[in-house]
Amino acid sequence: MKAALFSTCRYMGPVPQDGWPVAGDSYSPEVAQNSMDVTLEQFRLADDVGFDWVTLAEHHFAPMSLNPNPMVMAGALTQVVKKAKIALLGPDIPILNPLRVAEEFAMLDTMTGGRVVAGMMRGTPNEYVTYNINPSESRARFEEALQLIRMAWTQRQPFGWQGRYYQYRTVCIWPRPVQAPHPPIYMSGSSPESGEFAARNRVGIGFAFTNLQNAKMAAEFYRQKAAEFGWTPDPDDVIYRIVVHVAETDEEALADLKQAMPGGRRPGGISMANRAVEGAVHDAGYYGKDVETQRGRLIVTGALQDRIDTGQILIGSPDTVVQQIRNLHEELGAGVLDLTLAVQLGDRTLKCIELLGERVLPAIRGL
Repeated sequence: MKAALFSTCRYMGPVPQDGWPVAGDSYSPEVAQNSMDVTLEQFRLADDVGFDWVTLAEHHFAPMSLNPNPMVMAGALTQVVKKAKIALLGPDIPILNPLRVAEEFAMLDTMTGGRVVAGMMRGTPNEYVTYNINPSESRARFEEALQLIRMAWTQRQPFGWQGRYYQYRTVCIWPRPVQAPHPPIYMSGSSPESGEFAARNRVGIGFAFTNLQNAKMAAEFYRQKAAEFGWTPDPDDVIYRIVVHVAETDEEALADLKQAMPGGRRPGGISMANRAVEGAVHDAGYYGKDVETQRGRLIVTGALQDRIDTGQILIGSPDTVVQQIRNLHEELGAGVLDLTLAVQLGDRTLKCIELLGERVLPAIRGL
């Protein structure tokens, strides 16, 4: 089993807790710069202690993420992260120019010597309006854009494209990806439509801030559809994102969590995981559930043990977290665990990353 460290590059200062877009009245350039510096340092440490991937995502108009263009952050990471793969999970391609996305991924793959992972996301429903894209077109735009991006990576002769949403007279990108035929592709696999599309096109799937039951159902559906299309996904074709905090003992981990969330509102604490859940709903529902029902179910609430049992958080000592991961892996079979930090507490957050790298990752390698 592989492990990734995920960060939205949170704004680490006081902010409003509700609404979208979030007004900029409380924005501080100094806090924002520090937040980005902290994010880069955490990724540097993750690379040093043996994480397989570092991962980024795209979100807009809110302090939960200072990363409206993950390609820019990934460019900075090429100078910081020297061993781990850099996974962009991903750009929200229905609201972007797909050829620009193809070119930027190719640039990053060249700069890293072939260490880029290409997540292609539809984005959250509220963010379709960021660049004035009709939400009803998002799935069709996504599917056409993904086909175009893949063709731009693999076709060496100039070609034209006359699609429903995208038209280009001639295409032949430079630079080209290092990885052949192209970087590994992932997309959200939360809905049946997404799972079938991923299986038909032989791309990986990911699940973010869901729960184990829903992810297991969706992963089984994806594997079933893949078999119908004549192939078998590898474990690494399934990514599962989950909130984590590790300390030397269970008691210390719980104390850190409590300190990070007095009243449940402290910026950078577990409340930020709740905000991240809001930003991680990539599809309209899980198997017939509407988006409001889905969002209400996924918010990290309820008893802590319930959140552990349902695969929403990993917390405790290294030994405790290893066992939690073993239980999760037995149920889901995901090959890549995408870990997002539950608390931001300076040195203790860095210690969490160190403990994950030194005492958790070696224990899960054989899963």
